[in-house]
Amino acid sequence: QVQLVESGGGLVQAGGSLRLSCAASGRTFSRYSMGWFRQAPGKEREFVAVITWSGTITRYADSLKGRFTISRDNAKNTVYLQMNSLKPEDTAVYYCAAGGFGVYEWEYSYWGQGTQVTVSS
Repeated sequence: QVQLVESGGGLVQAGGSLRLSCAASGRTFSRYSMGWFRQAPGKEREFVAVITWSGTITRYADSLKGRFTISRDNAKNTVYLQMNSLKPEDTAVYYCAAGGFGVYEWEYSYWGQGTQVTVSS
């Protein structure tokens, strides 16, 4: 069982940066691939990025490559999402997820409650 708690969201101006964190409980954190999804108002939840348990392989949504970076620190049971050059369209609730490596929600077993990111123009 893994419990996930996101933090680091907030209000930022366009062009700015934020780093989201997802702290996981459970001794098996290091065994799970970890992903980030986001859900904008009125839209479906969408895949952002995922990282393998070892941190050696990452995947990103094509539209976000080059601006977002996912990383993890297994010693701290934490996965991060560094977001640069933020745009108003990045405004969404960002969710951390564990247990999958694909782009679909159903592939992941555990979810956090989400953290709000708002990018002003």
